[in-house]
Amino acid sequence: MLTTTRPVAPSSLIPARLLAGLDRRLLHLLAARLHPAALRFALGGESVSASASPPVATIRFADRRALVGLAVDPERAFGDAFAEGRIEVDGDLVAALEAAYRGLEDGHPSWLRRVALDQRHSLRRDRGNIHRHYDLGNDFYAQWLDGQLVYTGAYFDSPVRSLEEAQVAKMDHVCRKLGLQPGETVVEAGCGWGALALHMARHYGVRVRAFNISREQVRLARDRAREQGLEDRVTFVEEDYRRIDGPADVFVSVGMLEHVGRGQYGELAAVIARCLAGRRGRGLLHFIGRDAPLPLNAWIRRRIFPGAYAPTLEETFRGVLAPAGMSVLDVENLRLHYALTLRHWRERYERAVAEGRIGFDERFRRAWRLYLAGSEAAFSTGSLQLFQVLFAPHGSRAVPWTRAGLYRGGGGLAWNGPRS
Repeated sequence: MLTTTRPVAPSSLIPARLLAGLDRRLLHLLAARLHPAALRFALGGESVSASASPPVATIRFADRRALVGLAVDPERAFGDAFAEGRIEVDGDLVAALEAAYRGLEDGHPSWLRRVALDQRHSLRRDRGNIHRHYDLGNDFYAQWLDGQLVYTGAYFDSPVRSLEEAQVAKMDHVCRKLGLQPGETVVEAGCGWGALALHMARHYGVRVRAFNISREQVRLARDRAREQGLEDRVTFVEEDYRRIDGPADVFVSVGMLEHVGRGQYGELAAVIARCLAGRRGRGLLHFIGRDAPLPLNAWIRRRIFPGAYAPTLEETFRGVLAPAGMSVLDVENLRLHYALTLRHWRERYERAVAEGRIGFDERFRRAWRLYLAGSEAAFSTGSLQLFQVLFAPHGSRAVPWTRAGLYRGGGGLAWNGPRS
């Protein structure tokens, strides 16, 4: 007579003492990988510290699968397990992630690094990537950004400034660097919800054409232009940056270079060259960057920011500015300003979650909590940088003579240096 038996779970075939030994072994391997991070790792009744220092947090694994995943693919596995509630962090989440970043900073296998650096981009793919992040709904972002919905790093001339004040200060900082003059024409590539374009037109008297492929953002930006009576000076175009044409006095891009991809830097260079043809004008790139070529966190690329890549200054110079025929005039790193910006965003986001103002499910809410905290940790530790690069066509003589005006609260950089 034939009989059937139920499949036996593999773990039930292994004695409990061997499983406990396996847990200890995995915890020790993880702790050794992150040594000397001030972290403790725990699974069930087992716990191991990565350092003799008091831990800033304890990372608790709900099951062995979460721990094994972390050993195999730490970035993706940690993000997914945290979002699913299979990993909890007891203690300061940002401090824990700062410690982890320091340990994992150079941990990408060479083959994975090459694959991640060479992501494919196209008009269709980029539109889909932008839609996945920026078209989550304007109300979602309104819960934790400033009132103008500025989704790039702010400029804190004093750490006690409010987020609203610091975002206005950032826009003024950009405008003063560019030395905007009434009547000039500006092309903005990647305009978000339109705050900078409207600010330039309202306070500096310029005319702006602002390009963006996020439908949600462009719709709100157009509404704001109409409400503020700036429709005759600001045109929001729902179009990819590769389609930008026509000359301008100024080219500016804040927070878009991260989405371009290394393989498309030549296309962006061609756009800048078209806009600033004939040795005219000047431009500014404001972007998240790296000190060395590394892919963005794998989990963030997969779950939050598909297609994103943070370039080094060298990659930007060689890939974009040099082919465009541009000379670099000024470089500033605002890394710690972005860390403080993210702290403001994270605290506002946490309040919005606690008050039930963030929709979506619990997994989404936890994922975005991790994204904001992880980004803050990346900037505070120096894993990520925030660059502003000012440039002008090669051979231009209308360049700033000094940087003095930038910090006097006056008219900004003087763009007419001596002729001899």
